[in-house]
Amino acid sequence: MFKKILVANRGEIACRVMRTAKRMGIATVAVYSDADARSPHVLMADEAVRLGPAPAAESYLKAELILLAAKETGADCIHPGYGFLSERESFARACAEAGIAFVGPPPNAIAAMGDKIESKKLAKAAGVNVVPGYLGEIADTDEAVRIASEIGYPVMMKASAGGGGKGMRLAWSEADVREGFEATKREGLASFGDDRVFIEKFIESPRHIEIQVLGDQHGTIVYLGERECSVQRRHQKVVEEAPSPFVSPEMRRKMGEQAVALARAVGYFSAGTVELIVSGADRSGDGFYFLEMNTRLQVEHPVTEAITGLDLVEQMIRVAAGEPLGFAQSDVRLTGWAIENRVYAEDPYRGFLPSIGRLVRYAPPADAPTPYTATPFADMDEEGETYVRVDDGVVEGGEVSMFYDPMIAKLVTWAPTRAAAIDAQVAALDAFVIEGPGTNLDFLSALMQHPRFRSGALTTGFIAEEYPEGFTGAPATPELLGILAATAAFAATAQADRARRIDGQLGSRLRPPADWVVRIGGADHAVSVSTDGILVDGADIDFAMEYTPGDRLVQVEAGDTALAVRIEPVRSGFRLGARGASHVARVLPARIAPYAAHLIEKVPPDLSRFLIAPMPGLLVRLDVAAGDRVEMGQPLAVVEAMKMENILRAGKAGTVKAIAAVAGDSLAVDQVILELE
Repeated sequence: MFKKILVANRGEIACRVMRTAKRMGIATVAVYSDADARSPHVLMADEAVRLGPAPAAESYLKAELILLAAKETGADCIHPGYGFLSERESFARACAEAGIAFVGPPPNAIAAMGDKIESKKLAKAAGVNVVPGYLGEIADTDEAVRIASEIGYPVMMKASAGGGGKGMRLAWSEADVREGFEATKREGLASFGDDRVFIEKFIESPRHIEIQVLGDQHGTIVYLGERECSVQRRHQKVVEEAPSPFVSPEMRRKMGEQAVALARAVGYFSAGTVELIVSGADRSGDGFYFLEMNTRLQVEHPVTEAITGLDLVEQMIRVAAGEPLGFAQSDVRLTGWAIENRVYAEDPYRGFLPSIGRLVRYAPPADAPTPYTATPFADMDEEGETYVRVDDGVVEGGEVSMFYDPMIAKLVTWAPTRAAAIDAQVAALDAFVIEGPGTNLDFLSALMQHPRFRSGALTTGFIAEEYPEGFTGAPATPELLGILAATAAFAATAQADRARRIDGQLGSRLRPPADWVVRIGGADHAVSVSTDGILVDGADIDFAMEYTPGDRLVQVEAGDTALAVRIEPVRSGFRLGARGASHVARVLPARIAPYAAHLIEKVPPDLSRFLIAPMPGLLVRLDVAAGDRVEMGQPLAVVEAMKMENILRAGKAGTVKAIAAVAGDSLAVDQVILELE
């Protein structure tokens, strides 16, 4: 077995690999950029080596610096995690040439599957179902338009070396191809160093399902069931679960056997994933098609660990050391149900714009094991309780940077049934406290409560179809709003009492206010708080809660309802987060509340004539110049943030009056790019 492992990655996956390595008695080495100098993965490792400046191209993507770090620290193996160098054939070869084991598949397998065009040809030769499309090299936009027309719309344009949802554009018309083809080429070049693009038929009502394979260097290859990854936004996975609510045992067998055949055809060993697009309208068990093979550990690997009891990182390390798997396909058992939600630094209430900044508060659900064993589900059984697991690589006070992926953490729940695993997600998301950058916690909770998600009727268009106008929060029942009104009034009473006792602000003999008017959800509620109980709109409710000013999470019991509520003081009240929505509760003493109606409303300034950067990022391209006439909806600029390109469009028709930024500029949030007149 290896003595020392270098993890050539950062964040949660670096921490994840190190936890298993430490449990196996293997010393660990971290590498880091200047932006990550004080990150948890650096502090967790036995040794740490600086690579360079914050941009990945100057640090984590520098293979020669990583190999030098391995030699200097005496590491005898390197685990690449996912992303960065994990699927670079040249890096795997360089490791071998340096006499350092690469914890992953052989270089030839990476090469064969890394080229999305060639991999489809190999898959077809191996007897794997493939999507109709054009696999040749496409010269320019005009040729792309011709090919797309021949295949028939809708089509998907994909960067040949792409992955992780990057370098992909869906085209419903010639106009979409003309607008998106060059952008797809640029994303492929920027993210993967390869601007080749291929086009294939877009399967309507599609589900994204993948098969986890695992092989050793002695010829044994098994599949570990499937993962449903259909809930995506901009082709980026948001929710994953195992098994799939759509896949039958017979379909699982067919998918698994084809995945193993493909892996065997390229001499594969280690962990890998065969991704499939599945027609939701085809229940025959044959309506699945090969998309690509990811020759690395997947972000969503914990759900497979949860239902199999296997530690995939440990298996990868043992395979790299030459050990046999020690089990066969007939030994694989799938138990219970697991769901993973990706917690992102983004603001779903503002069109999911990337959000960066300091984690002022960061507290995962209290029942998540911290630090967890690599496989906290190993002793589970069909009658077992619900498990919660958090994979993260951040800490309170740390910084969410614009340089890397916006994922903060992965929240995983396991239960004997799918419904119980979903309910565990809702409870855990309510209890997850993050302040600083915006997060998608409310959105994830809303997804978990959505009737269509709970029914399992999923497609890759689920989010776009169910939230066509964007996300405004999960619907709240009048009962829930009443409970939240009581919560806000109780907290306001506690704060007033604290002010009376500590600061003397209310005088030594005065009682704190106990009668409040709470405006929440567009309605006013009269709430009275006393030692005898709480009245909401004249009705006595069975309410219990503990709150000390400064708390950010409270447990509330109201009748038969028990829920965790995230609570944050704001001007004249609180922001309360629960059950998939954030509600601002304005809390005023009952004697003062009537005067609020007489206050003059402040009208926000009209900024519609400005094109403003909605997030921090790099201005990649400016499509207009001063004096140009533009129409509403016309693309004006492209801003790259957190490794994704965002097209900014005109909100109104007009003429460009002035340009305030040029291509190549680093933009701050709300920075003016240009002005219209």
